[in-house]
Amino acid sequence: MITIEVKNHKFEVTENIKDALDREILEEKLTDYYDDYDYIVGDWAYGKLRLKGFTDKQNKRHNEINDSKLIESYIKDYCAYGCKYFILKRINVDKEN
Repeated sequence: MITIEVKNHKFEVTENIKDALDREILEEKLTDYYDDYDYIVGDWAYGKLRLKGFTDKQNKRHNEINDSKLIESYIKDYCAYGCKYFILKRINVDKEN
């Protein structure tokens, strides 16, 4: 298991397809908007990193659009075919925020 820390948040790298994870660019793109998400998917399109957050059902901010069970569908339907992408799973999420 590979873990990383970005802006004082710890993540497990569950997938890193085609070496997509660039920590420096992730550090620039990751804002407090993503603090409530259990998973973050990053994919590359036209040389730009795009981020999308997903939640588990236990997360109080959960909704069907961002259900973590839809990650694979999101990658298939909304990411360019064969693109570089990564999936991060948040470690020790504070559910009280």
